[in-house]
Amino acid sequence: ANLAYDLSYEIAEDKNAYYLPVFISIAISAGFGIRWLIQLAAVKSMSFAKSLAVAAIAVLLTSATAFTANWPFNNRRHYFIAHDYVENLLSAIESNGLLLTQDWQVASPMFYAQQIEQLRRDVKVVDANLLRRSWYFDYLRRTYPDLIERSREKIEMFVEDLKAWERDPAAFKSNALLTQKISTAFLEMIQSIVTNESGVGPVYITRDLLLPDTTNGEVTRWLSQNYQLVPQGLLFNLAKDSGFHDSPDVRLETRGLADGTVRFEQDDVVNLKILSAYTSMLINRGRYLAAFNQHERAIIAFQEALALDPNLAAAREGLAQSTAKLSNP
Repeated sequence: ANLAYDLSYEIAEDKNAYYLPVFISIAISAGFGIRWLIQLAAVKSMSFAKSLAVAAIAVLLTSATAFTANWPFNNRRHYFIAHDYVENLLSAIESNGLLLTQDWQVASPMFYAQQIEQLRRDVKVVDANLLRRSWYFDYLRRTYPDLIERSREKIEMFVEDLKAWERDPAAFKSNALLTQKISTAFLEMIQSIVTNESGVGPVYITRDLLLPDTTNGEVTRWLSQNYQLVPQGLLFNLAKDSGFHDSPDVRLETRGLADGTVRFEQDDVVNLKILSAYTSMLINRGRYLAAFNQHERAIIAFQEALALDPNLAAAREGLAQSTAKLSNP
């Protein structure tokens, strides 16, 4: 039953953890198998030394088989993906910037980089998904007290509703007015945070906040309607005007992502989420530059996307269009 659940589980970040009961069952079964071999050897009047030798060979063969089969996927000698992801994100964020995300692949390594490695402590990272947990606000108060203070009124209003929901979620599920109230409070809190923080530094979002999502649909619409989304590296910078925002072309470090030095299963989170984050933002960058007739730079962005995934139709199309524009201005 556990294996069937694992195979149908869709959250890539957590999937491996749910295989643990299966792995434990296999290990226990292997132990019984080795015990059976020793007993079989004893029945056949094999000496104790030979019995141990048979058991040792069985253990070594089992271990060697598992090691050989899994080594290509578990060798992390050249695994720099999480490190490079954080470095690439931070390289696009100016001093005192706010990064709003709901991608755990961003929030998790960023938390490690800032709290353990003490990198870019000036950057405020807020996980929109965790904003739906009251304990997260305790962390935000300790880490970003000024951010909390600037949006105190809207934050306190939402947290009050949030704690009521945590005490009795069924009441909200059965009451459309309560659901609308907490949804409105959440949106107003996000609006307050983004608006107030844009007064002290630039505000950035990750692309996942713009993907179709009923949970954050109102937030997505508000961001799209009130800001120009300027692609910078792996992020969108929220600009208040509609003019061209020239920013340095960020050099993205992509060690192990698509160069073959690290192997991944098809359902690995790197294939499902990380790679697409790189390619989609490079395509967005290319389209943005092309829209403002920066075709030479757009071509570079499209080529970088194709270097990571040669099968991207959108990148090939953008590359062809910008190349044609340069040939026939």
